[in-house]
Amino acid sequence: MAHDLIVIVVGSALVAITGIAILNALTFRRLQKDFQHEGAEGRRLTERVAEQGQTRHASSLQDSSSVETPFMASAAAVIPGVMAVNSPLVSICIPARNEARVIGETVRALLAQTYPNLEVLILDDGSTDGTADIARAAGDARLTVLTGQSLPDDWMGKSWACQQLGEAARGEWLVFTDADVRWQPDAVAALIAAAERTRADLLTVWPTQTTITWGERLVVPLMALVILGYLPALAVHHLPFASLAAANGQCLCFRRAAYTHIGGHAAVRKRIVEDITFARLIKRAGLRLRTADGAGLIGCRMYTSWADVRDGYAKNIIAGYGSVFGLLMGAIFHWAVFLLPWVWLIGDVANRWGERTTHASSVQHILGVAGLCALGVGVRALTAATTRQRVGDALALPLSVLLMTRIAAQAVYWQARYGGVRWKGRTIK
Repeated sequence: MAHDLIVIVVGSALVAITGIAILNALTFRRLQKDFQHEGAEGRRLTERVAEQGQTRHASSLQDSSSVETPFMASAAAVIPGVMAVNSPLVSICIPARNEARVIGETVRALLAQTYPNLEVLILDDGSTDGTADIARAAGDARLTVLTGQSLPDDWMGKSWACQQLGEAARGEWLVFTDADVRWQPDAVAALIAAAERTRADLLTVWPTQTTITWGERLVVPLMALVILGYLPALAVHHLPFASLAAANGQCLCFRRAAYTHIGGHAAVRKRIVEDITFARLIKRAGLRLRTADGAGLIGCRMYTSWADVRDGYAKNIIAGYGSVFGLLMGAIFHWAVFLLPWVWLIGDVANRWGERTTHASSVQHILGVAGLCALGVGVRALTAATTRQRVGDALALPLSVLLMTRIAAQAVYWQARYGGVRWKGRTIK
């Protein structure tokens, strides 16, 4: 009887997760290169932005001190027909600590954007590998490399770096991103067009993840499973509850007024998972939170080895669950939903094979348990396909669950040994 009840609970959970994933696959916004392909709504946006731009330009002509800045190209536009002078200044803000391996490519990609009016700010946060010098080598007037100030006692390192970047930035839009995020030439244009079109106060994007090693392939795509399988995007966008909030710190695009209104990074200075806190603050303030998939325009290879994956996820996992107890409950849930059906299936097949029986009830039970396994693999495959990951890797879902258990154990060990998690030579408490 207890076994049957557990099967019903696990099956119900898998059906709910699958339903949410299907809904999100159909409704989750994706960045697009060109809004003129989005029909009447896109044409209305073009007309609206053009009208706003003409008003802004007329005002500037009346101001004798108004001059065209080096950041304003003469002809390119986010949306066809809208001149660069009408495009709001976008500040790309990147905190960087020992990012020599990736910073050069990132800076070059950002300076090659089709969006005509941007500045790129890099804050070197105590790097010892020449990160700042590599960034400065780009030699572009739109690029500013800052030297980070000493970390105050009551701040997390990344939030303190971003606070300094926010204070130095001049843009109407502030885009906080990581040094290892990859930007296709139309990415910033698509990002700002999406933010304008949705009237977002905070638009957060999930970059398309590049995974190469097995550690990356089995763990990193689980982020998409959680986002698409557990939280309906429509609820995130349209319901006011702060508990229904999600964000990704790899790309946070703030309207400056909204960023200032909620207190900037000072409001999240003690948070390890500052992105979700930002999303909740936006909702609590009655502002507009929107999410989108990078759709290949914005991408990232977060880690390059199993050791990097293990430590990177261990850094955030306890904070993501709220406590060690929350992490334990989460681990039990994922074992029950994604691993236990496989244990049942293997055990039942072995037992029935040994008994050499084909009794109808036995066969039906095996098929039922196999259905639970298929649901788990299916939802993992769906979220992989939706986010441009390898669909076939979904077959290794039980192994992925075991690897996440190993990551959880790493985080708990750090908590017990150091009183916090370890990252880039620092203990984060």
